[in-house]
Amino acid sequence: MEGAQAVREALAFGTVRELFVVDPERHAELIAAARDAGARISPVDERAAASLSDTVTPQGLVAVCDLLDVPVARALAGTPRLVAVCAGIADPGNAGTVVRVADAAGADAVLLAGDTVDPHNGKAVRASTGSVFHLPLARDRDAAAVLDACRAAGLTLLVADGHGELDLHAPEARPVLAGPVAWVFGGEAHGVPADLAAAADHRVRVPVHGRAESLNLATAAAVCLYASVAARRP
Repeated sequence: MEGAQAVREALAFGTVRELFVVDPERHAELIAAARDAGARISPVDERAAASLSDTVTPQGLVAVCDLLDVPVARALAGTPRLVAVCAGIADPGNAGTVVRVADAAGADAVLLAGDTVDPHNGKAVRASTGSVFHLPLARDRDAAAVLDACRAAGLTLLVADGHGELDLHAPEARPVLAGPVAWVFGGEAHGVPADLAAAADHRVRVPVHGRAESLNLATAAAVCLYASVAARRP
């Protein structure tokens, strides 16, 4: 992962094995922390840093870390109350932003189901602004099995769907939102796959009161997750 913020979070909450750095003086504090954590420090020139980077403007600081994901069962261990499920999200920026929103809302885990992008993707890590290190992440290509695991953990399955039968702001939605829930979010273009949406307990729509065609994925995820948080408050 790349950049000072991501490296800082990796050192605080993950395991950094090696740190490649162009300007040691500029990043002296991070280098000292990485060295204290047992990481190998490798000075490189700008050309080498560019070859390691996937950004247009390399930041000159790249860390090699242990993988972050855990088995689904471990991510759902205990008594989870709020879980975000990314189902078929192909854009790494969107996936990383959902992780960031879930972290901000106090979610217990983020599950990446089906053909969702790898959370270790550089763009996903950057979009999460370090949140990939803050809560359990789990991946499983079998999306139906992920939903089954959520249900077995006592979570009500809520699919965010612009045409859902349950209005997020309807009075009858509040007791549903206040319980243990797993919110399922799909890709920007096609939403949650039809078979997964049909298997959920509720398909919930965020009402659009103006003339906007719809909400983007990150905004919808924030509204839905925070609605669950608000519903639990007296």
